Amino acid sequence: MSATREKAQLMSASEIDRTLVRLAHEILEKTENLDQLAFVGVRRRGVPLAQRLAAKIEALENRKIPVGNLDINLYRDDLSTVGERPVVNNTDIPFAVTGRDIVLTDDVLYTGRTVRAALDALFDQGRPARVQLLVLIDRGHRELPIEAKYVGRMVQTTKNEIIEVKFKEIDGVEKVMLVEKVGAA
Repeated sequence: MSATREKAQLMSASEIDRTLVRLAHEILEKTENLDQLAFVGVRRRGVPLAQRLAAKIEALENRKIPVGNLDINLYRDDLSTVGERPVVNNTDIPFAVTGRDIVLTDDVLYTGRTVRAALDALFDQGRPARVQLLVLIDRGHRELPIEAKYVGRMVQTTKNEIIEVKFKEIDGVEKVMLVEKVGAA
């Protein structure tokens, strides 16, 4: 694995929060029936994103929005390169997926392969009425025809750059960084 060096901070904690407020409002504007709305976060950093958005909508609308989390490890198309024994976490979706208006959340949209795996995993849980993708950062470089309905920020990157999203729930710090690979690949 190659080393990385920080190039720039793209978002601070307050910028992340303001972006989530905007995204919550966009979801409310585009959702016809809040009773059918649910969030499903892709493990790892899609989960706190889903939880935060549900909390923001709850604060705005005074109604609880269900949140689940999805483990996609066994659905990845690069499973053989991950290791002999991939770590599998539990998928926890405490509501019926069938007929729901699901907002699938993840931190960064890159090639689209994670989203493809997430859709496969989600549809194994049931048949939603609609699935919309929400990402904090869309960095381009798609390999599959996948597009997010809700995007926090578009960031043009090179293939040598990486977006690192840090959430306090997982990392103990809150920021989005642009880093660059250095050294041998």
